[in-house]
Formats: sequence, C-alpha cells, structure tokens
Amino acid sequence: MPTRLDISQLSLMDALDLATLIEVEAHKRYLQFADQLGSRTDDDAASVFRSMAVNESKHGEQLAERRVALFGEQKPRVKLDDIFDVEAPDSGSTRWYMSPWKAYLVALSAEKKAWDFYDRALRNVTHPEVKALFEELREEEAEHVKMIEDILAKLPDSAKVDLEDEDDVPESLVRPLAKDRFE
Repeated sequence: MPTRLDISQLSLMDALDLATLIEVEAHKRYLQFADQLGSRTDDDAASVFRSMAVNESKHGEQLAERRVALFGEQKPRVKLDDIFDVEAPDSGSTRWYMSPWKAYLVALSAEKKAWDFYDRALRNVTHPEVKALFEELREEEAEHVKMIEDILAKLPDSAKVDLEDEDDVPESLVRPLAKDRFE
C-alpha cells in the first residue's frame, strides 16, 4: 500500500488529513505534467492535466473544510511524506507529444488507482466513521472514473493523434510564448 501509515489505527481526523493529502499530491503531479508539456492549444494534453489539477484541488478543499469543521485547527499528524503515488498519476507517464486522449488515459489510471487504494484500505479499517469516509471516497473515485470514461467516449478522433513534431503543428494552433520566458 502506498502509505507508511497503519490504516487500521487512523482516527477520523487522520483519515480526513490523509484523504486531503492524497488530493494535494495528485494536484501537484498534474500541475507538474502540465508545466512539463507546456500548452499549445486550449484542448491539448497539458490542458487536460490542468483541468484534472483543478478537480483534485476542489476535492481536496472540500475534504479540508470538512476536517476543519469537525476538528478545528488541530495540528495534523499525517504528512505528505507519509504517502506516495496514492492517486497521483505515475511520474513517468507523460510524453511531450502525447495526445489529449492519452492524457485522459493517464488521469483514468490515476482515478482507478485511488479507487483501489480505498478499496484495499477498507479491508483494514475498523473505526466506523473512518470506514464510512473511505466508502464514500471510494464511491467518489468510482464517479471520477465514470466521468473520465464518458469524456473519452465523446472525444473526437483528432484527440487521439499524438503530435509528431512540434514543427508540424500549424502556427495558428501554437500559443504565443511570453518573450521574457527564454531571456
């Protein structure tokens, strides 16, 4: 399991902190991917990763708000270092030339990975409130999987085409770069 924590010993506060950090880790990885790829158009792979980062951020904020509502400003015991790649997409899964289709496949894999994490964790959870939270989170991950599958089903064939060479991209599709970015 991609965590150093004993899942069976988590309090509800710890479980909320863990779930929040899982979203934070995924958010950071998606932003890293988007930055690595750079945007060429409004519907390229980097844009897919930016939209996924927004989704992860929103979910993390919802969990954090819930945690504060229940436990106030108590210092968390769970830290980002306690987890690794729970929901974050695999760090080697991007290619500069990848299509939006492939970017969504990366996101789909990450959402399935998160569902698997909560499903496996539930086998070790005894605390009733933590069990209920993890069941809820597992269901939310299933909804995210369905959402991405629906998006994939609606993508045009053109979204499946990888960029072959940056020089092959029509000038009208390339976003102007900030002049000072390379100076």
